[in-house]
Amino acid sequence: MGGEIGAFVEAFPRFLTWSASAALMLVVASTIYVLLTPWKELALLRQGNSAAGVALAGAVGGLAIPVASTLASSVSLFDLLIWGVVALILQLIVYRLVDLLLRDLPARIEKDEMGAAVFLAGAKLASALILAAGLWDPALQKF
Repeated sequence: MGGEIGAFVEAFPRFLTWSASAALMLVVASTIYVLLTPWKELALLRQGNSAAGVALAGAVGGLAIPVASTLASSVSLFDLLIWGVVALILQLIVYRLVDLLLRDLPARIEKDEMGAAVFLAGAKLASALILAAGLWDPALQKF
């Protein structure tokens, strides 16, 4: 077997395990986020509420960015888990800060106020990018 094939055979199980772990973490964190926010995103989406969709997309993206960064730079699955939890906590804090700034964010989302949803999604994505950049390890010269 050639060197490339051997490397693939050796690395593929790790790739599957780590990628599946990151995907599962994203699903679990997104589920927790949905359960902890005061509005019901999925029900609102089914009713055609665009603001709920934008807010939820920002939350999922905001969770995925640091998880992806951690996946690229983690040295263990436990490391990946720790930073995934940090990303979830950060997203909940950002939600709370935006709610304090805009006042009554749940009612605004339920009323399909797109401006509030876009601001919330932007804040979540911005905080996720900052967290992801903080995970960059200059010693490893990688993300």
